[in-house]
Amino acid sequence: MDIILATHNLHKVEEISSRLGDLPVTWMTLEDFPHIGEIEETGSTLLDNSLLKARTVNAITGLPALADDTGLEVDALDGAPGVYSARWAGEDASFEDNINKLLIEMKSVELEKRTARFRTVISLVDGPTEKWVEGCAEGIIAEKPKGNDGFGYDPVFFLPQTGKTFAELSLEEKNRISHRGTALEKLRDVIKYRLVDQPQHQEDVSL
Repeated sequence: MDIILATHNLHKVEEISSRLGDLPVTWMTLEDFPHIGEIEETGSTLLDNSLLKARTVNAITGLPALADDTGLEVDALDGAPGVYSARWAGEDASFEDNINKLLIEMKSVELEKRTARFRTVISLVDGPTEKWVEGCAEGIIAEKPKGNDGFGYDPVFFLPQTGKTFAELSLEEKNRISHRGTALEKLRDVIKYRLVDQPQHQEDVSL
């Protein structure tokens, strides 16, 4: 079974394939379909954007498509940057640009008020069948970046239970507790049911 990961982000590809790599699925990405190009995220919610990307890729290729959208929600910033996390410092912002903007915004915020969460919504679209799952990870915005792994806001997302930021964890450690790892574990059952265990069964199995 082929599934297209509707992303050019190789960090996301690594996390997804690492978590679901044991399934009998051939994973492809948008790198395999250069004619698709960038898909503009115009949705107002994470679910909107994940479905938009998955639907677009499925419609163009005719193959099952999986897409995610992730947002960092900071309580002291009234939930910002949220759905705009990837482009908070501008349309062409780098990971470092976004982190720097976040740290400037949080400069005067006391430690106990620096609570935040990562939220991920992953959608799987195969023709008329659409499934989505959500994962969440609670943490604190660190005062400065730490760690060299991960991507995005990982260097400043501190997890009290580990004493480390996401960027200080190995991929295996991160996958066990992260927002995307949690969502992928839920998605595993959906993929196994619809595409592996019972490929001919069309009954709805919404979570």
